[in-house]
Order: sequence, then C-alpha cells, then structure tokens
Amino acid sequence: MSFVDSVELEVQAGKGGDGIVSFRRERFVDRGGPDGGDGGDGGDVILTAKDNVNSLSAFRHQPLIQAKNGQPGGKARRHGKNGQDIEIFAPVGTVVVKDHQDLADLTEEGQSIVLAFGGKGGFGNAHFKSSRRQAPRVAENGEAGEHHKLILELKMIADVGIIGLPNAGKSTLLSVISNAKPAIAEYAFTTLVPNLGVVDVDGQSLLVADIPGIIEGASAGKGLGHDFLKHIERTQVLLHMIDVYSSDILSDYQTINNELKTYSSKLSNKAQVIALNKCEGLDKATINEQKSKLEAVTDAKVLAISAQAGQGVKPLIRHLQQVVSQAAAAEEEVKTADEADEDTIYVGLDQEPEWQVDKTEEGFVVHGTKIDKFAKRTNFQNEFGVGRLIDIMKKLGIIHELNRQGYQNNQQVFLTKSKKYRLPKGQI
Repeated sequence: MSFVDSVELEVQAGKGGDGIVSFRRERFVDRGGPDGGDGGDGGDVILTAKDNVNSLSAFRHQPLIQAKNGQPGGKARRHGKNGQDIEIFAPVGTVVVKDHQDLADLTEEGQSIVLAFGGKGGFGNAHFKSSRRQAPRVAENGEAGEHHKLILELKMIADVGIIGLPNAGKSTLLSVISNAKPAIAEYAFTTLVPNLGVVDVDGQSLLVADIPGIIEGASAGKGLGHDFLKHIERTQVLLHMIDVYSSDILSDYQTINNELKTYSSKLSNKAQVIALNKCEGLDKATINEQKSKLEAVTDAKVLAISAQAGQGVKPLIRHLQQVVSQAAAAEEEVKTADEADEDTIYVGLDQEPEWQVDKTEEGFVVHGTKIDKFAKRTNFQNEFGVGRLIDIMKKLGIIHELNRQGYQNNQQVFLTKSKKYRLPKGQI
C-alpha cells in the first residue's frame, strides 16, 4: 500500500427521518387519536485511529463518506429506524483539519471523533397531542445531517527522528538497526516518504523514523519541506546525521538547525544526538578534527559511526535510548505555558444568538441557532406545521421584534441567513 500523508475528505451524515401525520383507524374505535410516529435519527460519520492502518491511501478513491439516512415514522406510533453510523479508520497520528484549524489529533489506538453528526428525526403528530390539542395535524421533517469538507494529515509518531541533508546515510542506518526496508542509493532524495523501524535495545524497543532529506529553504516550503518537517514534530529526540566527508561540516549542521528553528521553535528545542557517518576507512585524527568542530558549537553528544559497516552503531543506539528516556521523563514532569498552548486544541464556539431579526430591502430575515433548527424541521407545505412555527416565533419574542421593526402584512419574512425558507405573506 502506498504511503499518503494528506488527503481531502468530504463527509455527509445521514438525514433524520420525517415524522408522519396519522390517526388511529380501527373498527369499533370512534375518533381514534393521533398515532403518527417519529422519524429515526440519521447516522454519524466516525473516524477511529487504528495501529494496523499505516496510510491514508484508502481515502484517495473514496473522497465522499456518507452515512445512512433515518427512516420515516410509521402508523401506530412506530419509530422510524435509525440510520446506520459509518466508521472509518485512519493511522494513529492522524490530525483532522477544517478551514486551517486542527479539530482533533488522534495519537492513541482506539481514539475516535465524530466527523459529522446525523440529523435528528422529526416528531410525528402523536408527539403534539395535548389536552388542548386533541387532533394535531402537524409533523416535523427530519433534520439534515452535517456536511463537512476536511483534510486528514498524518504525522508520524516516533521516539527518534533521523534528520540530515540528503544522502547523509539516514536510510542506511535505519535498515541496519531495524527491520525496515527503505530505498537506498548513492544519490540524493532516494527517500521520498518517511520510513518507520522498530529497534531492539537491551530488551526495550525504540520506534525510529527516517525523515527524507531536509534542504535549505525547506521551512519556507522549498522542495517537499513542509511535508517532511511536520513528521518531526512528534518525535522525542532527533538524531542528526552528518556526512564526515563534508567540506563544510558546520554549514551542514547549521543548515538543518536553521530550518528546524524557522519552521517551529518547538522543533529547534528538541533533544539532539549527532552522528558523524561514513567514518570507516578514515584515520582517528581526521574524525576527531571533524568532531571537535561540532563540539565547539553544540552541547549535543557527537558520535562517530559507519552505518554501512556497523561501526559504532550499538553505542549510538544505547545512547539514544537514554536520551529518549530522559526526554520523556522531562515532558511528564514539566510543561511550560507555551507548550501547553501549542498542545491544546481550541475550537471556536458558535457565537450566533438563538435568534435575530434583520431588516433588508427584500423584507425581514430571521436567523439564529434556535430558530434555524425549527425552520429546517418545518414542513412548509403543511399549514398546521407553518402555524406551529409561527406559535414558536411568538413564544420566543420574534413576532414582537418584527412588529417593533415596522413589519407590515404585505412584507416578506425569510428564515435562515440563506433565505431558504419564507413565511406566507399576511400569516403573522
């Protein structure tokens, strides 16, 4: 299965079933009462994180996910069948984004989010029976299910992220220390997608990610910069690999760190271990000279290795295990205010009032969270349904506000901002 780390997705929850108008009709039963049943609720669209799913590629060919509609109510107060939910699965590490805002971050197996809620079923006329209204002829339409256009992004979760310029030997190291089989060749950009490998260390395991080579300008989106850098955000520790044969080893080191810092201050503050790679065949004096250049500008541990020959690899892995344990402990003990802000998702609350009346050239527009809901459930082809809606508008104070703003019987009243519904003139 091909690796896909970002997909556009459209989700449509099920519509609620309509309530019905019905009266009991049986022999020897005179004037049977209302018995119209309620409609069933529409199904939800649910996203769940699964460990055994490793790609978003399944959504490439299924851009619209749609849950089932609720069934209409029946006679004898029979409740319509609820629409079936649809559950879809994504890898652990999936982020749900809408309008450039993170809505959810699924970081653990089994975590779920309802991407779209199904509409509620409409009430049948049996629901409206009262001592004053013995034979109601009104039933509600079911509500529409939610519809959203979303983006799913996959950010790999790993203990160690291997970073460095192209062709520094990242994939070779991953293939040596784990069971991963990344593509390896003697030219830059062999790795085009992140690779994951599990490394055994003295009875424990490390999850290591080989991040494709970062280049200068990656933080500004050059090449596939943003696509690569986002996968480093979740790692505990960065293993910075540098080619020992580089003609300017400090420039290589600073290029990567500058890109991390420009992309995110959180990235630049992550614990690092530096591995000088390809040291087989070099004399100790040359290796120590290159190491000393780096040690003069960083507090990170600098280790000389050869991924190809396996030289110095075991000490490197053991040191990484120690640094990962220290980083994890520090993260548990202390979280600064800035980190807390970055880790918390704030979803803006709907600030629209329950109802509001706006006077326009075309007439009056009545909208708001509460009145919109009643309007969408009203059958405007049923005079009793419209009458009930007008009664609700009176109780809410909307009719009083219309009169206060100068409403006349010949003027048009629209409902919802889209002006999708209109009340018959002269009926208020």
